[in-house]
Amino acid sequence: MKAVSYTGFGPAAEVLEFGDLPDPVAGAGEVLVRVRASGINPSDVKLRAGARAGAVMGFPRIVPHSDGAGEIVAVGAGVDAARVGERVWIWNGQWQRAFGTAAELIALPAAQAVPLPDNASFSEGACMGIPAMTAWYNLLGDGPIDGQTVLVTGGAGAVGRYACQMATLAGARVITTVSSEEKAAHAGAAEWINYREADVAEAVMEMTGGAGVDRVVEVDFGANQDVSVAVLKVGGKIAAYASAGVMEPALQFYPMMFKNITLQMTVVYLLDAATRARGVAQITDWLARGALDHAIVDGGGLADVAAAHDLVAQGAKLGCVVTTV
Repeated sequence: MKAVSYTGFGPAAEVLEFGDLPDPVAGAGEVLVRVRASGINPSDVKLRAGARAGAVMGFPRIVPHSDGAGEIVAVGAGVDAARVGERVWIWNGQWQRAFGTAAELIALPAAQAVPLPDNASFSEGACMGIPAMTAWYNLLGDGPIDGQTVLVTGGAGAVGRYACQMATLAGARVITTVSSEEKAAHAGAAEWINYREADVAEAVMEMTGGAGVDRVVEVDFGANQDVSVAVLKVGGKIAAYASAGVMEPALQFYPMMFKNITLQMTVVYLLDAATRARGVAQITDWLARGALDHAIVDGGGLADVAAAHDLVAQGAKLGCVVTTV
């Protein structure tokens, strides 16, 4: 099979190799998926670059990317043969495994290949594993949010854009922060604040009549902690999935304590089976109903993965970068 891989950390153009690798085989409890689209997330790019503290190559050769979509072409022992031919999207393709979705074929546990509704494209399916599931988990992982007011920071981001849509679908009022009118239009939320031009805390409190918000879905916890504490209601929650601006923030313990604020740091790779099943069911329903709007950025083909990694690293793209396989 054709695949992209690397044997050491470094710049994309220097370490990513495009070529032939042996075809994988579905083992017991696994399915073999012919990959049609491979999603590229910031975590994939940072892992390849060795940007995480204490990063080590866990395997001699790694095929990157955790997200993808395609068709099941074979099954291993213990898996229903009727799944052959099924369209699926993939989660945790390369999480703690050597071979991800940047390849023509991937073998992985059957549960990690989720049926993809016929009306959803493979490129859309390749955005479900991390961006869409992260948005769902930060909003709904701990229960319903209907009637609540939610602040989604960075609504133009891949996760933020899904979060704005999902919060609305779940019956919540959504306010988001963006850096321009163009990004506000991309985010799609009716209520938005340009954080470069306004005091976000003041704006949120004015928009809510002084009541504040019930939940903050947070793209940069450390940088936005002051705002979150200021705008959250008593008993509110911060669901944070990143803190790149301030990676080791000083926690405002007492201000949070005296508002009874819950802080949850979330990583979608580690969802328990029951929670993930709820998320998969909800996302599948939304996909089948055509309720989600997707922003796909063309990442070219497998031979273009290095350039696509650089596109993700630059951070200027609007949408999920997807490579067509």
